[in-house]
Amino acid sequence: MAPLVYVMAILGCGDDGAACSRERTVPVSYASVAECQAAVPTMLARNTDLSYPVISASCEGGDAQIASNRPRAKRDAG
Repeated sequence: MAPLVYVMAILGCGDDGAACSRERTVPVSYASVAECQAAVPTMLARNTDLSYPVISASCEGGDAQIASNRPRAKRDAG
């Protein structure tokens, strides 16, 4: 079963591009991986504030919960 949406993760990487860590997720969802990949240059330009030598992006399959960007309801502790 294919993902319902795709989300873009912004990654901060070392000089060699090998050691990357996820720094944020773009608050936009995409209907296809091609649509997400087409938006990568624009989103990278908007995320240059990260303190890494290399900034990268990754389009990942998600679900409607991830894409909605709505806060989850808190569960009662007791």
